[in-house]
Amino acid sequence: MWDWAIWTALILAFSAGIAALVLLVVRVLQAVRDLKRTRRRAVRRLDQVATNGEETAERLSTAGDTVELQESLDRLRVSLARLAVLRNALDEAAEDTVDRVIAFLPRK
Repeated sequence: MWDWAIWTALILAFSAGIAALVLLVVRVLQAVRDLKRTRRRAVRRLDQVATNGEETAERLSTAGDTVELQESLDRLRVSLARLAVLRNALDEAAEDTVDRVIAFLPRK
């Protein structure tokens, strides 16, 4: 007599579970995609900052040969070297993080 209600409840519960799993997979894939996109944008912007800094250093070196300018140029070169190191570290950290996340994702 109550068989139809039990079967309906089981089918609804199973369908809800499948829907939840599908939603979880979609959200994880979106998160990984967003993480990759953010990493690419951050690296691209850091490259742009480094390029602008190098161009500025070149312009300053041709602008004049004052002592103060030379000291500023030296500080700029040190800062650019630090930026390059930080950029490489960020890229490696982002790759490690993405690799760890991707390791748990199913492959096609």
